[in-house]
Amino acid sequence: MRGVVGLSVWGHGERAITHLIAPDRSKPDVHRARGILALLGTRRFLPLCIAQACGALNDNLVRNALVVLALFKAGAAGPVLVALAAGLFVFPYILFSATAGQLADSNDKSRLIWFLKWAELALMSVAALGFLLDSVPILLLVLVGLGVQASFFGPLKYGILPDHLHPDELLAGNGLIEATTFVAILAGTMAGGWIVLHQNGALTIASVGLGFAILGLLAAFPIPPALPRGEIKRVDWRILHATVGVVREALDDRAIWSPILGISWFWTLGATLVAEFPVVAKVTLGAEGEVVSLFLTMFSLGIGAGSLLCAVMLRNEASPRLAVAALLGISLFTWDFAVTCSNATGLMSVSAVVASPLGWRILLNLFLLAACGGFYSVPLYAEIQRRARPDWRARMVAANNVLNAAFMVAGAVIAAGLAAAGATAPHILMLTALVNLLAVLGAWLWLRPVPEVD
Repeated sequence: MRGVVGLSVWGHGERAITHLIAPDRSKPDVHRARGILALLGTRRFLPLCIAQACGALNDNLVRNALVVLALFKAGAAGPVLVALAAGLFVFPYILFSATAGQLADSNDKSRLIWFLKWAELALMSVAALGFLLDSVPILLLVLVGLGVQASFFGPLKYGILPDHLHPDELLAGNGLIEATTFVAILAGTMAGGWIVLHQNGALTIASVGLGFAILGLLAAFPIPPALPRGEIKRVDWRILHATVGVVREALDDRAIWSPILGISWFWTLGATLVAEFPVVAKVTLGAEGEVVSLFLTMFSLGIGAGSLLCAVMLRNEASPRLAVAALLGISLFTWDFAVTCSNATGLMSVSAVVASPLGWRILLNLFLLAACGGFYSVPLYAEIQRRARPDWRARMVAANNVLNAAFMVAGAVIAAGLAAAGATAPHILMLTALVNLLAVLGAWLWLRPVPEVD
């Protein structure tokens, strides 16, 4: 039971909303949604998609608003606070993902999602106070809380999809989740930085954050139940022990470990690229801050387009066969982006970028390398869901999150070391493109079909 409060709040509203969307998976096959647009009209997918998108938007709204406040109001300590903010949000993924996976495998996932959306609303209420008081310490505390909340939400978000979707819908479902996530990240990032510096920005951003938290909570109510399957194991609350155990379990199963390794590499590439975009714009091109927003917009739209087109091109068959080609595309377009930026001059504003052939070449490279990332990553998420045992699925998603975070941190440390040694942002991107070619060989050897497990 979700409790008396949940029942009283939902009441007739659930019947009103579910009347507008398709029945859940328990209904006859005539209601099955095989296409992307049809899937968006189902109760078993649309509420989850909205709930997770609201969470991603709020995470990045608070984080980027905090970054801007730190840079403009914390003086010399600003850059330190920016780095601290990034670490505070990512570190909980390493710390709590394993426990989150065990919790998800042992309980009704829809109930846990509902609980976490209440937690998000509470955190955004504290964030509103932090913005109104212009308090960086309060916002840092909220950022830690949002990182913990997100680390528990991740295994639920991907673990619940196979419970509610048919096998031939997994690729479309994962593509929609990834596309909406990146669009939400983009929207939250841009809104957070833009709103907070305007007049009454604190009040506006507090209202926006609370509004999306409420929307996400309302969306979570109609998510159909997803009860635990198989043997229910006790949750190990020893955080380090649980983390090591979950990663070891994934390592012992090549069918799971291969896509996890591939996704972790994708997030390493993505984190490195996104971190270098502002440096390329500001230092290499000498451009305004709006150019950074333009770069991030093209990158996010590319990820979304690649994620959705992947489901169409593969015809909902969860197969990693395009991984090698996608990785080659990432290297090719990253290299050309870096070289073009190195040779470009006069692209200091958005208008200058869109008026120049070199500017369009830069934007096209960004869009295409991101689209290749969508093509590469979406089938791998579907592979984890398809290959994992139902009673261990959320744990395997948790192992993926742990490795993703660890790889991202390692990539950030290496990039920072190269920058400290004097490497320019284009040089770091070129090196990333070259190293990625080694991953092509790894994909060729590792991302081959593995026989289905009964």
